Amino acid sequence: MQRRQIIGRIAAAGFALCAALPAVAQDTLKVGLILPMTGPFASTGRQIDAAVKLYLAQHGDKVAGKTVEVLLKDDGGVADQTRRIAQELIVRDKVVALAGFGLTPLAFATAPLATQSKTPMVVMAAATASITERSPYIVRTGFTLPQVTMPIAEWAPKNGIKKVVTLVSDYAPGIDAEKAFIDRFTLNGGTIATQLRVPMANPDFAPFLQRVQDAKPDAVFVFVPSGIGAAFMKQFSERGLDKAGIKIIGPGDVVDDDILNGMGDVALGVVTSGHYSAAHPSALNKKYVAGMAKSGQRANFHSVGGYDGMRVIMEGLKASKGQGGDALLAAMKGQTFESPRGNVYIDAQTRETVQDVYIRKVERGADGELWNVEFDVIKGVKDPTHKSK
Repeated sequence: MQRRQIIGRIAAAGFALCAALPAVAQDTLKVGLILPMTGPFASTGRQIDAAVKLYLAQHGDKVAGKTVEVLLKDDGGVADQTRRIAQELIVRDKVVALAGFGLTPLAFATAPLATQSKTPMVVMAAATASITERSPYIVRTGFTLPQVTMPIAEWAPKNGIKKVVTLVSDYAPGIDAEKAFIDRFTLNGGTIATQLRVPMANPDFAPFLQRVQDAKPDAVFVFVPSGIGAAFMKQFSERGLDKAGIKIIGPGDVVDDDILNGMGDVALGVVTSGHYSAAHPSALNKKYVAGMAKSGQRANFHSVGGYDGMRVIMEGLKASKGQGGDALLAAMKGQTFESPRGNVYIDAQTRETVQDVYIRKVERGADGELWNVEFDVIKGVKDPTHKSK
């Protein structure tokens, strides 16, 4: 009799536990964060992961009486992995949103899944202009290459740079940057001496830099993905191009704040255009940079895409009262807020970030460190390849 009572109590406890599980699940809203935490682009993953954690630490993880749980997944920067992980997050974990996407091919691989499942997808880093066209459920909180490239193409010919060699990584963002620069630079009277495209895998810049040297331009326009700038700078210096008076210009990836300090004097004076600098002189940014430093990171432009991306998701969930799908997507569109980078707006038609773009020069600060110091700004820049309907 005693044995039967014990078995009965165990069974009842098990049933009660099973019955309670759905209630626990309903009290949690899951967000799938897919990032390259290993491999050559791990710095992007680490930056965004730290920024997402910082946003939640500063603003809380509760929405509509529920806890927001971020499920971090490492795709190693491999598109097939990204697609598989995204599918698992949608089907098994029932996430209300997907986020992250450190590279363009990873965002492209996931876009059809977001459309099929009606899962909002927040692209925090990947910067090819056409990404948002791959799915109506994509919202971008980072930037596009044409958006941040056009200002340097405007600045260069007004400041004595008339003849340029373009050197870009041979994949979609590099080609975006190359086209945006050439179109605007030549429109303003500049001349392109040579166009160079460097393979993405194990790039050796030496033969390309020799061609830059032979062309004797005023400047070389450079786009390489975040994290590869240090290798470019090292080889640029080793071949003496800095001593030959050839300037470096481009979007800010080549002097990424995350790795800038390790570049040394060769980076001094490099002028780039970008939507974020760790040296941006606002109170909100100073607080943000200090928060990132506690996690061992020097805030960079990818991190701010993660920080603001988490903000867009959380505020969207508040407005949708915890609903995902179309309700969450609608609540993300049109958000306007102050970011560590400045004022930003999520364009409701294009789902792109409208933001200020700064012209910056690398300088050594009083602290002995290298910084991208802003000296000019173009306000409210839209991606020039998208037309609001």
